[in-house]
Amino acid sequence: MLHITDLSFRHGERVLFDRASTAFSDGWKVGLVGRNGAGKSTLLKLIQGQLEADGGTINLMGRTRIGSVPQDPPGGEITVLDAVLAADVERTSLLAEAETCEDGLRLAEIHMRLDEIGAASAPSRAASILNGLGFDNAAQGRFCGEFSGGWRMRVALAGTLFSDPDLLILDEPSNHLDLEAQLWLTEHLKRFRNTLLMVSHDRDLLNDVCDHIVHIDHQKLVTYTGNYDFFERTRAERLANDAAQQAKLAAQRKHMQAFVDRFKAKASKARQAQSRMKMIEKLGPVATVPVDERINFSFPSPEQLASPIETLDEVTVGYDKGPPVLRKLDLRLDMDDRIALLGQNGNGKSTFIRLLSDRLPPREGRIRRTPKLRMGYFSQDQEESLEYDQTPFDHMNRALGPGTGEAKVRAQLGRFGFSRDRADLKVGVLSGGEKTRLLLALATRNAPHLLLLDEPTNHLDMDARASLIDAINDFEGAVVLVSHDTHLVKMVADQLWVVAGGTVTPFEGDIDDYQARLLRERGGRPAKEAKAEAKREKEKAAAAAAAAATSPATVSKKDQRKQGAEERVKRGPLKRALENAEKAIAKLTKLRGEVEAKLADPATYAGPPTLAADLQKEKVRLERELAHAEHEWLVAQEAYEAA
Repeated sequence: MLHITDLSFRHGERVLFDRASTAFSDGWKVGLVGRNGAGKSTLLKLIQGQLEADGGTINLMGRTRIGSVPQDPPGGEITVLDAVLAADVERTSLLAEAETCEDGLRLAEIHMRLDEIGAASAPSRAASILNGLGFDNAAQGRFCGEFSGGWRMRVALAGTLFSDPDLLILDEPSNHLDLEAQLWLTEHLKRFRNTLLMVSHDRDLLNDVCDHIVHIDHQKLVTYTGNYDFFERTRAERLANDAAQQAKLAAQRKHMQAFVDRFKAKASKARQAQSRMKMIEKLGPVATVPVDERINFSFPSPEQLASPIETLDEVTVGYDKGPPVLRKLDLRLDMDDRIALLGQNGNGKSTFIRLLSDRLPPREGRIRRTPKLRMGYFSQDQEESLEYDQTPFDHMNRALGPGTGEAKVRAQLGRFGFSRDRADLKVGVLSGGEKTRLLLALATRNAPHLLLLDEPTNHLDMDARASLIDAINDFEGAVVLVSHDTHLVKMVADQLWVVAGGTVTPFEGDIDDYQARLLRERGGRPAKEAKAEAKREKEKAAAAAAAAATSPATVSKKDQRKQGAEERVKRGPLKRALENAEKAIAKLTKLRGEVEAKLADPATYAGPPTLAADLQKEKVRLERELAHAEHEWLVAQEAYEAA
């Protein structure tokens, strides 16, 4: 369906593709990956004819209809539903022609073609796509101009999906989507019947949808069968094998060269020396295995504070004189918390982050913070505050304040991968990923105790996202995170808080449980897990209270020896229950420590990609069981003391 042969393209003085070749078959779902700046978006433009190659060919089979999301989303006074319907150019053209056509034969042809392409069912199909992307019936009837840029990009995406092209090209399609819409998109793309070429840094999306990966590797296009995890393993094995082979050849070359150097002047060994020199020439020059250098970064460590570091009591918050966004919040943050906020866009996740960071004051209630608490706040909106004609060094020097030495400024920038050369470039020439790293460096300059991250992975490539995961896991303070990157949430969060219905509530379970609940809800089966779990907890508490209430009554003075013996018999089971609870706590604490040690071991991340995620899930499970065991110990302790 698509053949790229000996493609060459230069952007300015930089070579992006040098005689690169690959081919896609019809029906493949291809993920295009590579480091930021490798040329992913450029290749998409070359395929669509928006750029002209310097050399080579790009051939599409037959009359392939290409569909991609336009850079300028629809706006103005056209309804959301009509904007999506207009994306089917053939249907729109035929309907317009049918209104003015006076030729009966042509009119019959038009109606026949409209029937073939399912024009009558088009509004329901378009509405279904829009609903999946978060537009309810009322929103579908509103004008596009009434929505923000992010929501209008969803309209553009819906139109592209509705057009059902032969080759669907998507460039970071999940960037403007919340988890709910992202789940729907994943399922839709899995069912897509035609060919898909997608650029994404979302590991879970690439894993769930793609059956092939094309990697832009040192100006070449290398194709791998399988999803992203399989590509990563296969490439790591290939690099290891290449390195081993090069080491073997280098050893052979060194051995033969030593023979030549030793015996080339001896007549008796001259022939053998000449033979080995020819063999060295056949081996060719020493080749190095190209390995992309990963930029690591880290957050500075704060001093420890007693928990809780922030408490919300009956807090209500909103903007200006508008209606409240969140009401009656009763929550606490501890020093070791790792919390991910979930919920649809517009429910108030960013509002909650601003409330925690003291950027938005509460209307009602009270927020208590530890006096020494320092907070770091990151949001992509902060990019607007960057001075493009100044350098990262200028920004950090100003942020740290007068009198800060150059070494300290460069050390903080160095934590986030800025060498001296990159730190002295104008911000305007930095890549999107570098701007994100600069904002993270500025947010953490004072070693905050509480780090608030609102969509920190935008513009970060796979390697940078992996570095962010490491940095968060190594951070010694609390983290509250908003992210549509489910892989990031899986790897770093041990608590999930759902922002919905005007409030924030903890979710019992992990991100997989939450996704399963969303899928069930989309299937028309409302999830009742949270209510059922709350009911079970109440029943447990009532049973515990009843158990505590059944402690022995006051001792009668009659026959005290007999009474004392009976009480010892009654206390026996309570004591054993208390001892069992203590043993359970000790065992779970030990297991949790072992899991934490594995998570802290770099070797874990060199193994299968699922290992670290499984360990993180195991840690969350153990912590839930430990909390339950501690509750059981408390009940047993109270009952024993009462006895």
